[in-house]
Amino acid sequence: MRDTVETVSNRSGNTPFADIVQARISRRSVLVGGLATAAAVFAGTGTGVAHAATRGLVAPPAPRHRPGGSTRVRFTSIPLQAGPMPTVAPEYEMAVILPWREMLDGSGRSFDYDGFTAEQQEHSIGIGHDGMWYFGDHRAGVLCLNHEFGTNEHVFGAPVPGSLAQVRLSQAAHGVTVVAIGRGGDTWRVLRSRRNRRITANTPVAFAGPAATSDLLRTRAGGSPAGTLNNCAHGVTPWGTYLTCEENFNGYFGTGGTWTPNPLQQRYGFTAGGFGYGWHLYDPRFDLASADHANEENRFGWVVEIDPFRSDAPVKRTALGRFKHEGATVVEGSGGRIVVYMGDDERFEYIYKYVSRGNWRMMRARGIHPLDDGTLYVARFDADGTGRWLELSPRNPALAGWEMDAILVNTRAAADAAGATPMDRPEWIAVAPDRSVYCTLTNNTRRTVPDAANPLAPNPDGHIIRWVDSERFTGTEFRWDIFAIARDVTDAGGQMFGSPDGIWADPDGRVFVQTDGAQPGGNNDQMLVADPRTGEFRRLFTGVPGCEVTGLAVTPDRRTMFVNVQHPGDGDPARTNFPAEYTGAAGPVPRDATVVITHRRRHVVGS
Repeated sequence: MRDTVETVSNRSGNTPFADIVQARISRRSVLVGGLATAAAVFAGTGTGVAHAATRGLVAPPAPRHRPGGSTRVRFTSIPLQAGPMPTVAPEYEMAVILPWREMLDGSGRSFDYDGFTAEQQEHSIGIGHDGMWYFGDHRAGVLCLNHEFGTNEHVFGAPVPGSLAQVRLSQAAHGVTVVAIGRGGDTWRVLRSRRNRRITANTPVAFAGPAATSDLLRTRAGGSPAGTLNNCAHGVTPWGTYLTCEENFNGYFGTGGTWTPNPLQQRYGFTAGGFGYGWHLYDPRFDLASADHANEENRFGWVVEIDPFRSDAPVKRTALGRFKHEGATVVEGSGGRIVVYMGDDERFEYIYKYVSRGNWRMMRARGIHPLDDGTLYVARFDADGTGRWLELSPRNPALAGWEMDAILVNTRAAADAAGATPMDRPEWIAVAPDRSVYCTLTNNTRRTVPDAANPLAPNPDGHIIRWVDSERFTGTEFRWDIFAIARDVTDAGGQMFGSPDGIWADPDGRVFVQTDGAQPGGNNDQMLVADPRTGEFRRLFTGVPGCEVTGLAVTPDRRTMFVNVQHPGDGDPARTNFPAEYTGAAGPVPRDATVVITHRRRHVVGS
């Protein structure tokens, strides 16, 4: 997630995580491996549980963990980089595919930047490559690719739109790309396929779940809901669908009229100026002062389900709550229930969990969607290394008098009332084979009280927390500790990284960490791989100036990995003309693109 939000929306006064860590730090022992005992206790066994939870990872098509597999990280860790093009460890090679504006017809051609139109953008790869997942085998499949954001200057070369056509172009650049890709020899490319499509800010969508028919989602203008935007990280269901997550949706709304935000709009950071997109100047749907479109802002901030193999309308799943969703990591828990872990990416926001009411296979057999009928929780971290998941429903006495639809539409306010713990920008969440759950807390530049876990005030570096839930992910109790404090992870060159963002644990337990923010020495963002048993990190990949390294997907054999380079050079060709060196493009505007990483000897990526 790009750090575009300088304000703090959470004024709840709940005990911040910094204070909890300060109290906890004197009690905790070894950081790495410190949860083995907790995992054993919650699993009901007196021994360690590494490799015991093979059913915990249900994000197809990644294979299940192989008992006896190794988490060793053997590749050569490369130095930090500041050059204009990406670098990768010497044991690996890389290629670039899917640059912004490449046509979806399989021709390999791209639309020109000059004269680029909304219609062309609707038939080409979007901008702001972020979370993604690959559905297929080692030769061909379908990739779902999120497009988080693209500034006006980057998309059409002006700070403010001067016409509805420019607004439509910006709106078409956002959303999701569903695209068939395949490998010919060692080269991946777009395939001509009826499955290729774009989902944008104007694509028809549907709502489902407890708040689907709420008056809070209705507008006087009427009409069917449309659009998904600021699509950040993702999730994958065991029934083979893709979850895309709407994050900083507030920034696309604004007004030039008379408007004062109400407390709930303030809680989500709505302002008259937004992030400067200016969509409201020509599209009243995004005008906060428009009486006809009041409540339109409530239609964004959801987890959206997409079937990669069908052209059905995307579905916004209201049972998962409305906030600035970073991602939605899905695991199968006790009794076959679906568990979804989610972070709300803003300073002092919360970590959430959803648990389906029953076994997901049985629910689907009865015609009940597992993501529509369940319980939403928010996390409270306690100083003794334990925590509780607080139920967000009228059954919680702290929410007595709330209606369920109000809880789901105004989830942040409900979490405030429930007593959740404000965190330092919860980003991606990953689940490892030993049932450890990792969450990147990217940074908090508004921190004012230093503590042993975050010794800077403000703290620009961030850290990674992990926990183990009771009852195989579905319980309301957990034990937590700190996996890594960014400024304390070093190699011969000094501090290795800052601002952890993307995270993924592979079926062998290796932890991949991607960054978005200031890196040591002003170097480029990067991707590292950690061995959780030893705590060793190695740097596998570095991006380009001004970019974020984000998104991670693999083929089933894990011998091909897809990683995104987002907003290269912040759109400035003087910083980088990525990916021109690799694709042969001669245009003057840098383009977001996907990097394909493979081991030269065809080993599993990360080993």
